[in-house]
Amino acid sequence: MAVTNNQKAQLVKDYQRAKDDTGSPEVQIALLTARITDLTEHFKTHVKDHHSRRGLLRMVSRRRKLLDYLKRANADKYRQVIDRLGLRK
Repeated sequence: MAVTNNQKAQLVKDYQRAKDDTGSPEVQIALLTARITDLTEHFKTHVKDHHSRRGLLRMVSRRRKLLDYLKRANADKYRQVIDRLGLRK
């Protein structure tokens, strides 16, 4: 199931820098992580869905690029986002 508008609004609210911020790297990373998590669950039941798997790989690489940018621009924010989303183990 896709990420609902209410879930998106909550993620934006949790990760935004300012009141009307919807495009900062932190928000984009959080939204992509939610979509990636949702698709990962989808693949547990639909193993042969290769078309959606390609989209998943694109999302993962887009998130990776955003994380690399955030790490270069602001290492403290990068660590906070990683910890809050639980991306690194």
